[in-house]
Parts: sequence; structure tokens; C-alpha cells
Amino acid sequence: MPRSRPQTRIQQKNSEAILEAALEVFSQAGFRGATLDQIAEGAGLSKPNLLYYFPSKEAIHAALIQGLLQIWLDPLRALDPAGDPVAEILGYIRRKLELSRDFPRESRLFANEMLQGAPRVQGPLQDDLKPLVDEKAAVIARWVTEGRLAPVDPYHLIFSIWATTQHYADFDVQVRAMLGPGHDPFAEAQTFLDHLFRSSLTPPGKS
Repeated sequence: MPRSRPQTRIQQKNSEAILEAALEVFSQAGFRGATLDQIAEGAGLSKPNLLYYFPSKEAIHAALIQGLLQIWLDPLRALDPAGDPVAEILGYIRRKLELSRDFPRESRLFANEMLQGAPRVQGPLQDDLKPLVDEKAAVIARWVTEGRLAPVDPYHLIFSIWATTQHYADFDVQVRAMLGPGHDPFAEAQTFLDHLFRSSLTPPGKS
């Protein structure tokens, strides 16, 4: 991790440059394929200079993942138990799509880590993500019990939202190749997913 003492402006700039370069390298090459030399070159620093800020590739990766998890958790945290159930879930879908649009490299970084068995994020998954998912799944289950949502498994609903929204970041090239020029994948996805989830989550007899 970066040194704990307060950083000068130059040190902060260099730390940010390292993390930005590492994000690019890790999102393309994965953890195993990334090297400190590639990250240092991308940051415009020598390798010894890079190691002044981060002692290892693992430390850089951990800093990126920790920051990414906070960004990734915010849309789910915003799901309001006191709100209208369908509107709250559609809002969550919208926020997840916006993340996929605005942070595609971060999405691919996380996907690469999951595909490798999440060896470096088991702690954050259990300590940060799981309690939040459990909490929001309980809210969704309550909405179903109250008849305010159509019957749905809360966990698989959340998983399906992740799959359908993050697809547009992780498979951006494929999506754009299939749609062809003149399309806005994220705007079109928003319209489609809004209709798909609204129709499947609205309780029978309600419109």
C-alpha cells in the first residue's frame, strides 16, 4: 500500500498516475499478465520510483480493488427500503448501467479477478459485499411477502442485474459490433432493461 504519512502534491500525483496506469494494464492483461515494468512505463516512472509508492504488484492491485469495491457497492447501498419497490430496483439498474458506461476498465478488472477465482478479494467479498447483498436481499424478500413485488428470488434478481448491466462494459466490443454504427448501447439497454424488469417485477393485477 502507499506510505501512510501525508503525501506531497508530487507524491499524490505520482500515486494517482501509478493507479491509473495499473488500471489500464490490469484491465487488459489481468493480474497474472500484468508486470510492474508495464505499470511503471504507463505511469511515466522508473520501476524503482514506482516501488517507493507501492512495494509490489499485489499492493497496487489491492489498492485498485479496494477503491473499486466502494464504487461498485454505492448503487446497491442507495436501494431505499422505504421507497417504491419497482422504482427502487429500476433505479438500481440505471445506476449499474451508468457505472458500466463510465467505468468500463474497472468492470473488466473486477471480472478478471472473478474469473481467476477471486484469490485477492475473498476478504472484501465476505466482509463488504456479502453483508450488503444479504441486507438488500432481505428488503426485496420483504417486498415480495408484502405483495409489492412479483414473486422473485432476491439473490438471483441481484445476480441477473449484475449480469445484464456489466455485460455492456465487459463485452463492449461485441455489443457494438452486433449493433453496428449509429447505436447508443447504454441508452438502448436502459430502455430495454427498464421494460424487462418492470414487467417481470410488477405484482399481478398492478400496472
